[in-house]
Amino acid sequence: MSVRSRSRVALVIWALLMASCAVMIARAHYTADLSAFLPNTPSPEQQLMVSLLRDGPASRTVLLGIDGGSVEQRASASQQLADALRRDPQFSTIQNGNSSADAQAHDQQLVFAHRYLLSPAVDAQRFTASGLHTAIGNSIDLLSSPAGMSIAPLLARDPTGETLQLIDSYNQTLHPASRLGVWSSHDGQRALLIVQIAAPGSDTDAQQQALAAVQRQFALAAGAAPLHLVISGPPSFAVNIRQTIRSQVIWLSSLGSGLIVVFLLFVYRSPATLLLGLLPVLSGAAAGVAAVSAGFGTVHGLTLGFGTTLIGEAVDYSIYLFIQSGVGLSDSTKIPSTQNASTQNLDGRLSDWVKNAWPTVRLGTLTSIFGFASLTLSGFPGLAQLGVYSISGLVVAAAVTRWVLPALIPASLRPRDVTGFGRRLIRLIDRARRWRAAVAVLVLAAVALLALHHHRLWNTELATLSPISAADQAIDAQLRSELGAPDAVYFVVVRGTDVQSALQGAERVTPALQALAGEGVIQNFESPSRYLPSVALQRARQAALPERAALSANLDQATQGLPLRATKLGAFLDDVEAARHVAPLTPADVRGSSLAAALDALLLCHANQCDALLPLRAPAGVPGGIDHARIRQALNHLPPESPGGMQAEASGQPILFIDLKEQTDRLYAGYLHQAIWLSAAGLMAIIILLALVLRSARRMARVIAPLAAAVVVVAALLTLSGAQLTLLHLVGMLLVVALGSNYALFFEAAHDRDARGDAKGASLDDPQDDPQGMQPATLASLLFANLSTIAGFGVLAFSSVPLLRSFGETVAPGALLVLLFSAMLSRPTRRSLAAPIHPPLNRATNSATTIAMKAHADETEVLR
Repeated sequence: MSVRSRSRVALVIWALLMASCAVMIARAHYTADLSAFLPNTPSPEQQLMVSLLRDGPASRTVLLGIDGGSVEQRASASQQLADALRRDPQFSTIQNGNSSADAQAHDQQLVFAHRYLLSPAVDAQRFTASGLHTAIGNSIDLLSSPAGMSIAPLLARDPTGETLQLIDSYNQTLHPASRLGVWSSHDGQRALLIVQIAAPGSDTDAQQQALAAVQRQFALAAGAAPLHLVISGPPSFAVNIRQTIRSQVIWLSSLGSGLIVVFLLFVYRSPATLLLGLLPVLSGAAAGVAAVSAGFGTVHGLTLGFGTTLIGEAVDYSIYLFIQSGVGLSDSTKIPSTQNASTQNLDGRLSDWVKNAWPTVRLGTLTSIFGFASLTLSGFPGLAQLGVYSISGLVVAAAVTRWVLPALIPASLRPRDVTGFGRRLIRLIDRARRWRAAVAVLVLAAVALLALHHHRLWNTELATLSPISAADQAIDAQLRSELGAPDAVYFVVVRGTDVQSALQGAERVTPALQALAGEGVIQNFESPSRYLPSVALQRARQAALPERAALSANLDQATQGLPLRATKLGAFLDDVEAARHVAPLTPADVRGSSLAAALDALLLCHANQCDALLPLRAPAGVPGGIDHARIRQALNHLPPESPGGMQAEASGQPILFIDLKEQTDRLYAGYLHQAIWLSAAGLMAIIILLALVLRSARRMARVIAPLAAAVVVVAALLTLSGAQLTLLHLVGMLLVVALGSNYALFFEAAHDRDARGDAKGASLDDPQDDPQGMQPATLASLLFANLSTIAGFGVLAFSSVPLLRSFGETVAPGALLVLLFSAMLSRPTRRSLAAPIHPPLNRATNSATTIAMKAHADETEVLR
């Protein structure tokens, strides 16, 4: 059965496979959830880090600044914007230092009515005669202060100043300057707001819609005033990053694809052949998505992005088939009528390619598969997905090239002569071999450079891959400083089974954090229990309130010597008695108030679990930020009892200190460390494969040497440019080996055929005994495939996105160096050692019969 007949059977199988892949792709679940890139057994800190990044308060918080115009215009726009956003259900919290009259009245009434349950100053000592004397005296002293006007109306009902205690507690962490009733920067040149989006941070679409609503409402609030809105915070970063990556991927991919299409059209000079050449790539991509979906249940967006690039090797397969077999290419010349019938027959040319070239392509594909197979062993599902995607794509792409494309190639297409170009390349390679010693010198210099910089060779900080510009990061830091907002980097987290256990855990760690703040280890901190104490603590405070008769007696003693008579404090006695019997506040009771907004930002609750988040602010001007050891030491030595004398029910709760930067860097470093070892394992697997197939240490060295030399030189060039290697550079080097293995193997196959021909005593004078060596068409196909790779990946090196740039600046030069080193390090064949090859003659002067016969003999030799 001919190659094309067998391929027709494969065509039916391929069609069924693609139909199945299409169904699986349509039903696949696609995600951008960071938990897909957690280890299979993540630590509690890693799990919590992902929860914070995905659903934590920082992931939903937007910082706004209004610049330009006058103070009045900025204050008016701030208030109008805040009022408009409070009516929008897309937002859960809006703070600008002012709120609507109704909201203020509701908050004041709620806090005042429950002040004895909420105030951190309430304990049994406070309501003794001496405690009352001190508290009432302090309140009287405040009457003469600037706050006296607001205290005077409350004195009769709140002589101990519990309301002021609560206000001071709420203002401990967020105290920006104020101008005309709204927050502003310290110099008064910028109005400030904090907005919290209701949707989780992982929902980038919802974040984008909310930010668009902010911009629309600001435009309405600003009107004709010369105002400018500054937006920062994780939601803004996430939306901008996605837009930047999407636009650059589309633009650069389009540019790279356009360059490849133009180049291949120039080579093929046939749109039909170009479309056929893209079939392996599309088939491999579809198979990759289907395989990942079947194996993992979900397909991560990063897998699609990197995997599609990795199976770009599939473009090379069709180039090898079309160029080396001489089919599928339009021709401006006619095949001489005297040519052997076997070279005119399409099946014959395909059979020759399958016999002579396919084993080399197959071995190159296997080396790529062995290299990427190591990633499937990773404990990180993200890397495992990448390995499965790449392997599936390469297997299907190679199979489509071998068995499907032959059935689709029209018999009417005729080969275009590339032998002249290939011969010129052979002569160039003969000259380049004279410089093979320079390759060794270059590699030794590269190794020395890498050894010299081994201490800083790899970058283990995830921030180096962030596309957030330095200017945007500076604006974010400025807004946070002006607002006094937490850094959203350091957290103490107490894990509970429900809201109450989480609040109790927060209360248990509060004294330790207050002590650290007093020592200057931290500047301040937030806690959900500051806004809503646990029910247990509220009941403890109720128990500290004396009965009416006892309180009245204590009050009589306390007011002696004070300009406030006990007889004037009857309302105070009534309120304390009522507080002794009121039901404790729960989250449901404070819904709709500013207390609820604060709780929403500091409690992260899921099924059967609730985390209390206590963000820490690093002290200003302290190098290195927060002292991790001091924090962990304080948390490890917590007292067994919580505030208020209650036994902490949650004393066995996990209490974690999280440095988000440290955890993300540690997770990334784990990825990188494991990927390095797995890549080394993949390299060993490739060496074992070559040993089994080539069965010669010398032949193995000829294949591995150019690959290793290219990887080492590329790494040295990156280091010399000041860059540190990242995970993306490592994956790029894997792809360099995958792409370059084909180049090295083709040169080795040519040398092997030449050696076997020489052993048989073949002579170049006898075409039947010509050992062939490196055929001009084969060499031309390698260069065409290499140029396609450089065009596709080279444009990525100009990207402003570090992830894309790292990939491009590794693969493009690496692929070029592998081909160059493979040629320079190859051994000269008998063909190149023979008499000089006649250059291709101009067909316009090809009238002499002898010249025509010589050209025909050369073409017959190439097609064989």
